Amino acid sequence: MESFTSHRGKIASLDRANVDTDQIIPKQFLKSIRRTGYGENLFFDWRYLHDGKPNPNFELNRPEFQGASILVTRNNFGCGSSREHAVWALTQYGFKAILAPQQGDIPAFADIFHNNSVKNGLLNIQLKASEVEEIFQMAARYEGLEATVNLEEQRVTLHLPEEISFHFEIDPAVKHHLIRGLDEIGLSLEQQSEITAFESSYKPQVYW
Repeated sequence: MESFTSHRGKIASLDRANVDTDQIIPKQFLKSIRRTGYGENLFFDWRYLHDGKPNPNFELNRPEFQGASILVTRNNFGCGSSREHAVWALTQYGFKAILAPQQGDIPAFADIFHNNSVKNGLLNIQLKASEVEEIFQMAARYEGLEATVNLEEQRVTLHLPEEISFHFEIDPAVKHHLIRGLDEIGLSLEQQSEITAFESSYKPQVYW
């Protein structure tokens, strides 16, 4: 897994709440035993018309959003059934970070989706609703708007004529996980010396 410290990229906006995993990657694409090739089918039912042509009314098909690597969306993103394929589709499309707001008791991200994101290096950033609204407005006003997501500083900066920055909170363990680029096996291997010491001192007993 690649480490994530800081990333600058174009913002794409998806002004929809409760985007579920079946919309992110529809069920017909889950039959593959491979972990690649999902990006082209991201948001398939929204992204394409019945004849297979791109849907001109879908947000991510707009010319100004091509090549975007930061997605701003609404609350409860990634709800629905548990499928790691949803995160694979987003990262293989090119997204590095997703920004969403928490509104009252409604989370920014569904819990299982968030956990799958951490395991695959996709940064989920929870901001205030007012901050996300401002990002939507700036993305609409400035075509090709870029931002820098700095995980070490926990800051999102919009590159406007006068830059705007937003601070975000993140679980320290998740931050460590992403900055080091470690999956769960890698995290375990950080304790290799302790594991080896335990194995050398452990005396298993067999009971008959």
